[in-house]
Amino acid sequence: MRQHPVQHVRIHGHRRAYVKAGSGPVLLLLHGLGCTHRTWLPVLDALARRYTVIAPDLLGHGESDKPRADYSIGAFANGMRDLLTVLDVDKVTVVGHSLGGGVAMQFAYQFPERTERLVLVGSGGLGPEVSAAIRAITATGFYQVMGALTLPGVRQVGTAGLKALSRTGLKEFRDFDEVAAIYESFRDPAARAAIRHVVRAVIDWQGQVVTMADRAYLTEAMPMLVVWGEDDRVIPVSHAARAAELAPKARIEVIPSAGHFPHKDHPERFVRILDDFHRSTAPASYSRARWRRLLRQGPAAGTPLESVAAPGA
Repeated sequence: MRQHPVQHVRIHGHRRAYVKAGSGPVLLLLHGLGCTHRTWLPVLDALARRYTVIAPDLLGHGESDKPRADYSIGAFANGMRDLLTVLDVDKVTVVGHSLGGGVAMQFAYQFPERTERLVLVGSGGLGPEVSAAIRAITATGFYQVMGALTLPGVRQVGTAGLKALSRTGLKEFRDFDEVAAIYESFRDPAARAAIRHVVRAVIDWQGQVVTMADRAYLTEAMPMLVVWGEDDRVIPVSHAARAAELAPKARIEVIPSAGHFPHKDHPERFVRILDDFHRSTAPASYSRARWRRLLRQGPAAGTPLESVAAPGA
């Protein structure tokens, strides 16, 4: 995988890191919790042959600043709007993985006039279920415990163990190379604090509290693709079926022998799926009148909101 130079821009006083490559229609690639733009490296070059690819490090992640700030999904969406504005980009197809999927949905909801298509990859926001490891981040004492687990020596042993498990070929450990990278990033106290704030904004002890269920009907006005790994152990593949219920016009792709990172497990297939979706759909054209009509009509009768909303959401 070719490395790409990381560029930086300062917005609202905070440094934002991003990679930009290629030319053509713009794809905005949003990574998941604890990850960085690097999660997209297996597909970035192939996509850059046809598209302008912008892959940022979300605030609190990677080379972007990690201030004491608002880490809500809405704030992340606002941050992406501001980054695109600074980069002189008007409209994008937004592609979000995991947490980034929730940000992508929020971006499309807040800024439909700037969103041409919506692509969700193993996305949050489609049901309450999420792995126990992520729920644990909300627990009292996480910051202190992880501080001890990332001390020199302890961290190296832990990282080596996770990487070794990822090489066993067992599907239960398929994503542990990414887990190792996230674990390594927790050595930075600012990164630990930022991730804790992010998780507490979207998850409680019962699971995900942020859901697109009550607004999914708005995707009627926007092409939508949902991609999931069949063996996802972080957010279950059943959420792809829920997306189909909520947005019947969406294209659903479940990739066999893939975990929570299908774009890394099968990069060539992922690129083909995304490219075919982009080629075969016309970009959404924002109409205030149509948006007003959809809002006034609300979700269709029988839309299974209760099956997707987290308890207490």
